[in-house]
Amino acid sequence: MNDEDLIQRNTELEWDKFVYSHPKGNIFQTLALYRVYQETKNYFPIKVAVLNSKQNEIRGVMTGVIVREIDGFLSDFSAHSIIQGGPLISSSSDEHVVAELIEKYDAIACNASLYTEIRNMYDTQGLFNHIGHYSKIDHLNFLINLNQSEDDLWNQIHRSTRRNINQAEKAGIRVEEITDRDQIPIFYSLLEDTYKNVKVPFADISLFESAFRQLVPKGLAKFFLTAHKDEYISANALLLFKDRIYDWYLGASVNERSYHPNAFLVWHILKWGIKNHYSIFDFGGAGNPNKPYGPREFKRRFGGEPVNYGWHTRPYSETKIKVAEIGFKVYQKLYR
Repeated sequence: MNDEDLIQRNTELEWDKFVYSHPKGNIFQTLALYRVYQETKNYFPIKVAVLNSKQNEIRGVMTGVIVREIDGFLSDFSAHSIIQGGPLISSSSDEHVVAELIEKYDAIACNASLYTEIRNMYDTQGLFNHIGHYSKIDHLNFLINLNQSEDDLWNQIHRSTRRNINQAEKAGIRVEEITDRDQIPIFYSLLEDTYKNVKVPFADISLFESAFRQLVPKGLAKFFLTAHKDEYISANALLLFKDRIYDWYLGASVNERSYHPNAFLVWHILKWGIKNHYSIFDFGGAGNPNKPYGPREFKRRFGGEPVNYGWHTRPYSETKIKVAEIGFKVYQKLYR
């Protein structure tokens, strides 16, 4: 039996069992999210595995996704590959398996994307010693400890953010969990408003429709809205896996930010996480510390632990990347 045979015959049982039992296992390396990407417009997921040739046991797995952010004539110049939370290997003595996984992945991704980003979600020191072509860049994140009381967590939050949360509560902001898929277009429009405001391409609505349909019933995701009077003003999608909450997408109506709905929503989720015995709230990244990144200060003020696990990146075509950079500037001008 080769790798492809195992993936076809025992994928759901063996792959997800491996990811769940792995100390660094995370939602982004599950086949549940892989299937969500399969149903998402302009998303093309990839999965690779390395097996023990005698026992057919998994020695390492890795999933990623090629994303085409822009349709039309610029689509080829917007395609990039993202690997989040991987690779996962069976033991530290199997470091050479990392090179095998990445070699298999690159052989697929290089034909359809400009570059690959490995977005590390844990300390990968020594893990990439056996691979070439990839360079590491700094990338921050904030992790909030949920193994504490609400009062202790509240006292760790910056006083300006506490003030914003209190103001939102006084203004009558309320949080609603989405239980009906008919609300997904409302949810999507709020996030889309956020991304248009910063002139960044945004995922198709099919990503959230698929995630709501596939992940929510399995307890792997939750969707929230905040409302002021009769109007919805912010939205948040969470991914859930083992003892972790992942802040997946968060955004608010540009015209309603004076009510601080995002701060109020994050505080609501942190309290929910404590009550439901989660251990970590993962803020999902805070950018390169050497470059401006608007959301970083918002996230920092919740008092989480700053970490810098970094990203590993590999360009497949420097020429196309330069063209893509020009195309992105054109895109931003079109959406002024």
